[in-house]
Amino acid sequence: QVQLVESGGGLVQAGGSLTLSCVASRRTVGTYFMAWFRQAPGDEREFVALISRSDGSTVYGDSVRGRFTMSRDSAKNTVFLQMNNLKPEDTGVYYCAAATQIRRDYSNSNEYDYWGQGTQVTVSS
Repeated sequence: QVQLVESGGGLVQAGGSLTLSCVASRRTVGTYFMAWFRQAPGDEREFVALISRSDGSTVYGDSVRGRFTMSRDSAKNTVFLQMNNLKPEDTGVYYCAAATQIRRDYSNSNEYDYWGQGTQVTVSS
């Protein structure tokens, strides 16, 4: 098992930046695929980004590609989500998630075994 704790959310104006952090209770490199999802009120949970458990390669959702960057600090068991050029539609609760394996679709939240409590991001226009 692994516990995940997110931080770094807040209120920012459109065009601004935020960096989210997710600290895991155990080593994730080589063990877990780590991802960020977000959820706005009334919407389904949306895939944002993933970092591979092995080589650290990343993939992004269409709506954030080119603006968001996911990275990790292996020594601190932490993953980050650097969010630039934020838009009001980026508003939502951002969740960190971990999966021991990806069976079919990394963008499907059902693939993930562990979740953090979420951190709120609000982008004002």
